[in-house]
Amino acid sequence: MITQLHIQNIAVIQKAEIEFGPGFNILTGETGAGKSIVIDAIDAVLGGRSSREIVRSGADKAIVSATFTDVDVRQWLEENEIEADDELILQRRIGADGKSTCRVCGMPVTVQQLRSLGSLLLDIHGQNDGRQLLDEAKHREYLDRFMDRPELAAAFSAAYDKYRSIRREMDRLSMDEYEKERLTARLTAEIEELEAAKLRPGEEAELESRCAMMKNAGKLTEALEGAYGALYDADENAIGLVADAEHYTALAAAVAPELADAAKSIAEARFLLVDAAERINDLRAGMDFSEEEYDRMETRLSLLRRLQRKYAADEAGLLECLDERRRQLSEIASSGDLLMQLEKDLKKAERDVLAAGAALSEGRRAAAQQLAVRVVDELKYLNMPSVKFVAELAPIAEKPGFNAYGCDEVRFLMSANAGEAPGRISRIASGGELSRIMLAMKSVFAEHDAVGSMVFDEIDTGVSGIAAQRVGEKMAALSRHRQLICITHLPQIAAMADTHFRISKAESDGRTYTCVAPLDGSGRVEELARLLGGDSVTETTRLAAREQLAAAEKFKQG
Repeated sequence: MITQLHIQNIAVIQKAEIEFGPGFNILTGETGAGKSIVIDAIDAVLGGRSSREIVRSGADKAIVSATFTDVDVRQWLEENEIEADDELILQRRIGADGKSTCRVCGMPVTVQQLRSLGSLLLDIHGQNDGRQLLDEAKHREYLDRFMDRPELAAAFSAAYDKYRSIRREMDRLSMDEYEKERLTARLTAEIEELEAAKLRPGEEAELESRCAMMKNAGKLTEALEGAYGALYDADENAIGLVADAEHYTALAAAVAPELADAAKSIAEARFLLVDAAERINDLRAGMDFSEEEYDRMETRLSLLRRLQRKYAADEAGLLECLDERRRQLSEIASSGDLLMQLEKDLKKAERDVLAAGAALSEGRRAAAQQLAVRVVDELKYLNMPSVKFVAELAPIAEKPGFNAYGCDEVRFLMSANAGEAPGRISRIASGGELSRIMLAMKSVFAEHDAVGSMVFDEIDTGVSGIAAQRVGEKMAALSRHRQLICITHLPQIAAMADTHFRISKAESDGRTYTCVAPLDGSGRVEELARLLGGDSVTETTRLAAREQLAAAEKFKQG
């Protein structure tokens, strides 16, 4: 759960330290006092989107940090090579220039890493989340989340991916006769051009070296003559002098054995000098260059470089281009046979997809019935006694009868009143009903959700009276198994709090400041009296607040 939240320079909040407790945490305050800013700060520190507009005017940066305890994120920490003690500390700094930095336990991380960790720690239900129920494209996601059968989805995805792979290959090979002739002609011409070049690995380097020698033939010949003469051809040459030294050292070694190694070294040196002289002489003998040979090499190099430019490849790449074009030409020649085989493969892949889709549909139908029962039970408790809720599955009408998500179209239908047939939620549900449906689904999904903390930003929209009382009771019951943080304007919900904060706004020196303060028993009475009576806080409203708190405590104890 989240235990501490530090906010600095976020909108109208200059600085706030909030210590959340286990169970049900409530934030109340006047409209515009800054309640939703606290939720924005939590979202930011969990990797949500942020911009420089969130930074308090005049500040160079905003800082949010959150401390979590009793969370199991060991796998994430290991994968991201971060060590944590008993506390997990997240921090985000957002500069006035819009740039942000993120840290987990002091280690820098990316926003994406922070977001992936945040999804394991806390679930935020915003004011507009209930509107997602109006988007029927989301209904399948809700049902699959409740079904919680990842193996069915994985089997279908594997079959579908294979089907799509075969389909893409068929699309690639399928072409009209004109396109086939055009491509065949191009590939044939390119193959002939590359084959005619008689490409050979290493040839370009050899030609460049030979051309460089020819360009510097005069200087090279002079150097070779000088080197060969010094080693062997001069009257007093190095090899002759070394041979004399070898002879005399050998004579001396016969009398002084300690010179044997020296004699051996001189002999080895003579052999090395003779070998060097022979290699110099061989190169010197091959220095018979001609203008014709130079022109041939230049022409050959020009051809190789033109081909490299044309095919955007180096010398080795040109050989690969040749092999690839041969393969493509062979593929076109046999494309008819390949397409026939792929059509057979596609039919089998389609059968596999439909089989996996049928298993997925069966799981969805069973889950749909369970979800409907569970949601109806929750909604009846939330003062919708005549509600009907249906998770309707219909086969996909368009060929081939499936898409990337299965063979079903999923749509939630409901009826809020007795005697009315279930219809689309977008056409039937009011704002208050949407809020309660979302709360009901959150309550049901919570059983499958490992996230230990949930945030509700004004879940009470459009709710009042007995319905508000039931919403408060439902959230109090939900908070027995996980931590809840909730912004509300309703005393029926606020009375259920285990920890209660009041958010207020004040002005000083022409600036607006928001304060977040925990409330004790008497403070809660005053706050509930304000929620009940507005500006008219009297002993009567205080008495009503005490009665509401007592009733809430009795419910929680029960």
